[in-house]
Amino acid sequence: MSILSPSCPRCHNAPLFASTLGVVDQCASCGLALKAHDAGDGPAFFVVLVMGFLTMGLAGYIEYAYEPPMWLHALLWLPFICIGCYIGLRWSKAWLIALELKTHRLKDDPHEKL
Repeated sequence: MSILSPSCPRCHNAPLFASTLGVVDQCASCGLALKAHDAGDGPAFFVVLVMGFLTMGLAGYIEYAYEPPMWLHALLWLPFICIGCYIGLRWSKAWLIALELKTHRLKDDPHEKL
């Protein structure tokens, strides 16, 4: 599996995401219950923070070094932001799920209390 298609944090055989950012209810390979997982806004906050910092830094450097027209800035930075946020959100959400499994915050039984 690649960074664009993260796998189950326990068995690494089945895909983790059912849709763009929607986590599967249960691993198709090992049966790990992922339905109760709630990442909240944590991954989104950090991805937006990092992407904003990178984009502003790189855009400022390009502006002062080469002085391109504004349409070229839009052509460069809009795809950079969209692709970077897509990859970053999938990676950070998968990392958070794996961290929850490692620290025993993600249980096999969704009805078991933490």
